Amino acid sequence: MTFSKLPWRFLLLMVLVGLNLRPALSSLAPLLHRVQQDTGLTPLAIGALTTLPVLCLGLFAPMAPRLARQYGPERALSIALLVIASGLLVRWWQAPAALFIGTLLVGAGIGVAGSLLPALVKRELPKGADLMTGVYTMALCLGGALGAALSIPLAESLGGWPRSLAAWSLLAIIALIAWEVAMPRTAPLKHQLGQTGTGATLGLLRQPLAWQVTLLMGSQSSLAYIVFGWLPTLLVNRGYGEAEAGWLMGLSVMIQLISALAAPWLARLGRDQRPALLLVLSFSMAGLWLLLMADSSLRWLGVTLLGLGQGGSFSLALTLIVLRTSDARLAGRLSGLAQGGGYALASLGPLGVGIMLEMQVSTAAVAWLLMAIATVAALCAWFAGRARQLAFTESGGLTTLPAPVR
Repeated sequence: MTFSKLPWRFLLLMVLVGLNLRPALSSLAPLLHRVQQDTGLTPLAIGALTTLPVLCLGLFAPMAPRLARQYGPERALSIALLVIASGLLVRWWQAPAALFIGTLLVGAGIGVAGSLLPALVKRELPKGADLMTGVYTMALCLGGALGAALSIPLAESLGGWPRSLAAWSLLAIIALIAWEVAMPRTAPLKHQLGQTGTGATLGLLRQPLAWQVTLLMGSQSSLAYIVFGWLPTLLVNRGYGEAEAGWLMGLSVMIQLISALAAPWLARLGRDQRPALLLVLSFSMAGLWLLLMADSSLRWLGVTLLGLGQGGSFSLALTLIVLRTSDARLAGRLSGLAQGGGYALASLGPLGVGIMLEMQVSTAAVAWLLMAIATVAALCAWFAGRARQLAFTESGGLTTLPAPVR
């Protein structure tokens, strides 16, 4: 597909939707101290609040294929954006119950929307889905960076943290209106045996490749959400000031934009994606180690490596969903499984770190836990990164075949 023939309307919509899938998560972390002071929530309740959206991503992402079948993927995405906007508006009320309900709604909407988009990209851009997934991931990272960077300024200018959290509903409403007006009107695919109901999902559960992609998504996402929820706290425990710790995390998220866009191009240099995956995961490990264990003079190198590693690993994990499936509908199935199971697994990461910090475990012990999670991710990447592809057989079953030459 040439540059002039790219479906620019869909690409712009994809970026606009992607911008909404992280601010609701990243905007909360900088405000946790104020939230705890105003609501009286215990540290354990605050830990549950940071874990809830990640858990919801995992619980609700598997609903995306069913919603896509019932309403069409375009309308299902509209529903998800409406739920995100509603959840953000609920956060306007300062009551703890409203905060938890709003966070649950936000997590549900993001889980469904994030699962739907890879399948839509595969359908609209079948020959360049891997590269366009990089563009989508860059939008996710940008949204996350904006949420973290603007959270405190919005609270100061709007008169409190509830309005700061609710302000992001405006971006979700803009995306919903734009999507409703300009969303693609592609005719639905004709029915094919094995592509509806639970058959394809059960078939995926019997395919080792599907589990490898899911475990990779879960392990690398666990690292990402530990950074989102706890990196500033871990840095403060090392002796950094609160402001500097916040800036270090914000800079790391901004650097993710570079590798999120570049990683899919890097993946195209070889026959499979293992070299690219292992490279970015090694960057994440090195960055975390430098920030948590090395001398403070190396903190800027650590921030840079962490940003490059996490942006690249998340981008490649999403890219694998479209590269490891033969068509858009199967990509939707794998997306629901990989993101649903992966995010459910990822929620254990920030919860585990919260429990460790509650028990006053040393930062070194937390760092070793992060190294162990990264090692698991690298092991999963070695298998998931091979040039294999899930495909339907003539009888409607699922099989794993060598990936076609692109």
